[in-house]
Order: sequence, then C-alpha cells, then structure tokens
Amino acid sequence: MNATSSEEAPGRIVLLTTSHRVAPGLLSWPAWQALRAADRVLCADGAHPQLPYLREAGIAVDEASPTAEELVSACAGGRTVVVVATGEGEPALTDGLARLAGSGRVRMPELELLPASYDLPGARLLDLVQVMDRIRVECPWSSQQTHKGLAKYGIEEAYELVEAIEDGDREELREELGDVLLQVVFHSRIAEEDPDAPFSVDDVAASIVTKLIHRHPHVFGDETASTPEEVKEHWLRTKAVEKRRTSVTEGVPLGQPGLALAAKLASRTRTAGLDVPLPRSEGVGYELLALAVRAEAEGVDPEAALRAAARAYRDAIRQAEETTR
Repeated sequence: MNATSSEEAPGRIVLLTTSHRVAPGLLSWPAWQALRAADRVLCADGAHPQLPYLREAGIAVDEASPTAEELVSACAGGRTVVVVATGEGEPALTDGLARLAGSGRVRMPELELLPASYDLPGARLLDLVQVMDRIRVECPWSSQQTHKGLAKYGIEEAYELVEAIEDGDREELREELGDVLLQVVFHSRIAEEDPDAPFSVDDVAASIVTKLIHRHPHVFGDETASTPEEVKEHWLRTKAVEKRRTSVTEGVPLGQPGLALAAKLASRTRTAGLDVPLPRSEGVGYELLALAVRAEAEGVDPEAALRAAARAYRDAIRQAEETTR
C-alpha cells in the first residue's frame, strides 16, 4: 500500500501568536478553529493572559515547554498540536524545529504560524503609556516632576523638532517626534494624580479626536471643501463658535518668538478682513514688525526665514574661522 498510514503521518504543529496590546480572548476565527480542532494545546507560560479565556471556552491547555524533538513526537500519527506562544515568541523551540528540518533525518510535521491577534496602527502607543506609568512610579526623578517643572522641556523639544525638519534628517525627525510625544504622555500621566481635576492620556486623545471631527465638516459632515483656503475657513469658523472669542487676538500666545507673534497677529487680522494700520514709531522693533507683516502677507514664515538666514550666517562664520586658522 503506497498511502501513508495514520501511524506514520507526521501531523501538524500550529504556533499561535497573540498581541499583548489586544484584550485577551479576542482571537481570530481561524485561531479558535485551530484550538478547538487540536489534539493537544500547549503553553510554556502558566500565567499567559490568554489561558483563562481558553479554559473558559472549554479548551484544555497543558502547561509544558517541550523540546523540538518532543513536539515532533507528539504530532506522530497525524495529530495536531497547537503551541500558544509566549511573549518572546518561542525562539528556542522554532530554532530547534529549524535544525531538525535542516538535518533531513526527521520527517517533519506541517508547520504553521497562525497570528491569533495582531497590532492595529498606533498599538505601540499603549506600550509608551505603560512604560511612562512605571517610570512615574519607580523613577526618583520622574516621580517628582510637575507640569511647571516640565514646561521648559516641552519648549526645547519643540525647537529640536523644528531643527530636525529644517535639516531634513529623517532619523533625527523620528527621534524628536518621539521626544515631543513623550512630553504629551508625561504631562497626561501627571494629570492623573490631580486631586481636583484629574484626566488621563485617553481624555487628551478623546478631546483632540472630537475637535478634529468637529473642525473637519468637509470630511466627517455634509460640507464641502476643495481648496486649503476653504478648509482653513471651516476651521476658523468652527473654532470661533467653540471659543466664543470677542477678539481675533484671543488665543495668540504672547510668549512665542517675536517674529512668529507678529506674523500670527497679522494672519488673524487678514483672515478677519480687518484693515488695521501698523503702529508708526521709530526703532528696530517697528521695522521688524513691518517685515514680519509683509512676510506673512507673501506667504513666508518670518521666523523660519530668519532661522534660515541665521544658519547661513553661522556657516559663513565657521568658514571665516577655518580661513583664519
């Protein structure tokens, strides 16, 4: 008889992987099918978060950490063994199976990697929240920080982000975005401890989601916008209703750099259709004000333009120093 008998059939190994960022028990339908059809289900970690949910569903799970040889033997006779992978992904087991397969001396079972749950975009943000929570509790420096104490770092990180953008350095850009994100998560973690008005990073995210949806009626509502100018008009109109401001100057932070402040005021004035003459007086400050207003009207960011000129000036200084040496 040429057909392989059931005793000789090599069987099947299913390595079931899950994501700790997805709630335990939320597994894919193919994963549940594989678990229910398996002759044996193994897991090396008795504290694996999935195990209570599997057992509640009537699936018997053996706490075991077999070698590659033992696992292959367990599949003899056409049996299917599902291995619920631990957080590390069972590298020792998979390496052992690869060595056995490469030796050519063992008839290997069918091997399948089955993702039972996987990360959605943004899932690593959950890791950041968890890491920040532990640092806040266990780090002597981080546990003492306040919103006021961290304020200067937020400004520094924002400027470093701008510099990375202007340099065009992609690796630096990614790092600086992470540093800015850290400030958001750090402040949110501190805010959880406020005795009077606590809020969490989830509350922060919920607020910005609500704001974005409300201020984009052309995306989430019935309005239309085909140009950036129309989008800006929607944004400003809904923002004015939300804030109930009596002046276009409200909400303009006076602590920002002078050129950026002047350009922002000019932008608010121009958008509102106001005709406000510039104050007339002598001095460099008023000359810079006029330049900033002119730049804004021409679509130029005066702060960025000045930084670009300053960087060129810095390069010229370095060149002069090299020549002198």
